[in-house]
Amino acid sequence: MQKFDDLNISQEMKTRLKSLGFEILTSVQKQSIPLIIEGKDIVSRAKTGSGKTLAFALPIVEMVASQQKLPQVLIIAPTRELCEQIAGVIKSIAIHKANLKVVTLYGGTPLKGQLLSLEKGADIVIGTAGRLIDHLSRETLILSNIDILVLDEADRMLDMGFYDDIIKIISNIKKRPQTLLFSATYPENIERLAKNILKNPTKITIEDEEKNNIKQIAFQSRNKNDAILSILKSYKPKSAIIFCNTKIQTDELYDFLYDNEFDAISIHGDFEQRDRNEALMQFANGSRPILVATDVASRGLDIDDIELVINYDLPFKSETYTHRIGRTARAGKDGVAISIFDSTYKLEEIAPEAIITNISTLKVDEKFTISGQYETIHIDGGKRDKLRKGDILGTLCKDLGLDNANIGKIEVTDKASYVAIDKHFAKDVFKKLQNCTIKKRKYRVWLLK
Repeated sequence: MQKFDDLNISQEMKTRLKSLGFEILTSVQKQSIPLIIEGKDIVSRAKTGSGKTLAFALPIVEMVASQQKLPQVLIIAPTRELCEQIAGVIKSIAIHKANLKVVTLYGGTPLKGQLLSLEKGADIVIGTAGRLIDHLSRETLILSNIDILVLDEADRMLDMGFYDDIIKIISNIKKRPQTLLFSATYPENIERLAKNILKNPTKITIEDEEKNNIKQIAFQSRNKNDAILSILKSYKPKSAIIFCNTKIQTDELYDFLYDNEFDAISIHGDFEQRDRNEALMQFANGSRPILVATDVASRGLDIDDIELVINYDLPFKSETYTHRIGRTARAGKDGVAISIFDSTYKLEEIAPEAIITNISTLKVDEKFTISGQYETIHIDGGKRDKLRKGDILGTLCKDLGLDNANIGKIEVTDKASYVAIDKHFAKDVFKKLQNCTIKKRKYRVWLLK
C-alpha cells in the first residue's frame, strides 16, 4: 500500500485528498491509518514533518458522525498553534462531510466564544490541557460521548508538566475510548502514560527518515549577534527560523535584525493569540521571511519551505532540539540546522550529530539582506461573513486592476482575511480597498506591521 487510493476509505475522501495534492502515503500514514480505522489503540513515535496529523485526522473524519451535539472525538495538544493546525487539517479534508463541527479550546482567547460554540454542538474538540480542565470544571464540556481520544505531541505535554491534567481529563470520559498517542520522542514518562491509558496498543516507530535530510552544523562564537549576521549573509536563505530560549532575547534579536535591514518578525509567550497568528501568517506568506521565536514555534508550525533553522541558544533538552530542527526538511525536502554554542560539552549532549565548523570559513556577502516579497493586508471579514478567496481575488483583479502575479497567499479565517500583496503595490492596493466593496459590502482594512 503506497497511495491514498489504496486505502479503505470513501471515494469522497479520495477525491478530496487528490484535489489537495495528497497521493503518496508517508510511512506514519501507511502504518497508522488502517489500524485506526480497525479501531486499534496505537502508540506512534514519529518526528515532526512526518505527516502524523493527517495520519489521525483522516480516519477520524471518516469515522465520526456529524451533528451529534456532544463531542465524539477529543484531541489534546500542547499549544494553541498546534490546535489550530490540527483543526485546519481536519476542516480541509472534511468539506464533503456536511455540518461537521470542529471546536478549538485553548487559553489566550475569551471563554465566551468557546462557550457559544460548545452550546451549538461540537463533533470534534481540540484543546490544550489547561483550557480543557477549565471547561470541565465549569461543566461546559461534556465528555460522556467520546469514542476517540488523541494525544498529539504527548512528549511535549509531559515536558510542560501536564501529566496529572491529562489523567484528570481522561477520567471524565465515561467509556473507554479508542486512544491514539503520538510522540516524536519516547522517554520513560511517555511509556508510563501509555500503560495507564491505552489497551493493548500497537506500537509504531518511524525511523528518522527526515533527519537524514537535515545538515546539522555548529559554530562556536562569543558574539552571537555577529554570528547570526555572518550565517544569514553566507547561507542567504529565503526563509529562516531563529530560536531563542527567552522572551527578552527574542525581542532583542528581533530589534537587532530590524536595525540591520532584515525583514523579521517575532513571537513568544507574551503575545496575544491574534498577534501570534498574524505573525505566523506573515512568515508563512513571505511578508516577513525571518521568524525569531521561543519554543512556542517549535511545535504546530506546518510550513514546508523553511530552508534554515538557527539555534541562537541551545535548548535545555535534546528532545527540544529535535523538534526545533524538525521545522526544516519537511515533506521530503532538504534543510540546514545551525547551532551557536559556547560549551562543547553542552553541544555534545544536546546535538551530538552536529558538525563543529569554524565560523571564519563562511563566505560572507556583506551587502546581503533578506527582504520580504510581500506586505500583508488584513480585511476585517471572513468565513462568518460568507467571504471566500475567490471574492477577494475577484475584487483585486477585476475591480482594482491588480495582476494575479502580484498577489500571494490569501488566507480566510472565521473572522478575518489576510492577503499577501507584492510590496511594490501593497500601499496603493490598501488605499483603494479602503474605498471599495467586496461582494457589495465595505470592510475595514489595514496593513500589518
